[in-house]
Amino acid sequence: MPSRMFNQPLFDLVSYARRGPGQRDRLSPAEVDQIVRTVRRTPEVMVKVLARGANDRAAVRKHLDYIGRKGELDLETDDGERLRGKGIGQDLVQDWALELDEYRSKSDLVATRGRQSPRLVHKLMFSMPAGTPSDKVLAAVRNFCREEFALKHRYAMTLHTDEPHPHVHVVIKAMSEQGQRMHIRKAMLQQWRANFAQHLRNLGVPANATQRFVRGETCPRKSDGIYRANLRGASTHVRKRAQAIASDLLAGSTSVEPGRSRLLETRKVTARGWLAVSDILVRQGMPRIADQTRRFVETMTPPRTDRDWIASAILRHLPEPRTNVRSKSP
Repeated sequence: MPSRMFNQPLFDLVSYARRGPGQRDRLSPAEVDQIVRTVRRTPEVMVKVLARGANDRAAVRKHLDYIGRKGELDLETDDGERLRGKGIGQDLVQDWALELDEYRSKSDLVATRGRQSPRLVHKLMFSMPAGTPSDKVLAAVRNFCREEFALKHRYAMTLHTDEPHPHVHVVIKAMSEQGQRMHIRKAMLQQWRANFAQHLRNLGVPANATQRFVRGETCPRKSDGIYRANLRGASTHVRKRAQAIASDLLAGSTSVEPGRSRLLETRKVTARGWLAVSDILVRQGMPRIADQTRRFVETMTPPRTDRDWIASAILRHLPEPRTNVRSKSP
């Protein structure tokens, strides 16, 4: 589902790391702009798909009530209405005729038992780092949704400012008004990030959208449920993982995670791509940006696995070893 405004190719760092006939030797103005934003560490946008509870009407109603804080916040719809009050979730479920989509999906499953019914809606969250004006974030999401979904998919959104980073929840009806079901792919999600960042920049907000490996980030991302449980200190997943790693540390285990070699290889490809980009910038007469690019590579955090991050956190909280110093008798 391409945007009508911002359907330009995304910056592909790996293509500059290739050797041989496939190697690229020219940067477009749009790519140079994104390189500058990236090496100057412009704030990155986040567009996240929330996976759980979207394939029956009760779950959809519950989620709509949740993001509307049970009637305390406005839900802005695709036709520009602002809805508030208890029962809004049920009203939208009826307005979007989700009972018909649910009936059709269950009927289709009669011949294919065991398969999960398709989602009635997609649940997205758009966010920016703390300090970003929340009204600009909401305006950018509003403009994004208008460009991507207007007259095709019904949707509703609401702004949350109860956490340091402003974020907007968007619920999109999976079946379009033309009878086509939306399937969110990885490439589509990345393009949405780029478009959301462009809408923010149009409003004067510095924003960038690059892949994590391009920025040299290796800190593992957790699912939304694990992340929120960990914030409350109630994540059993994180607790069990930390306990296992702590036991290995106490036993002096030096086991290597299977993903480490792939992580190191990805970092090599990333560094090679950035250095190739730096060389191209020099040839295109932009030595200052080329220098910034090389410094960016030099200051990347060393690649670390999930085990490395947890082990480092455990070691930071261990007490300093004590040394017994005996005083000499006079």
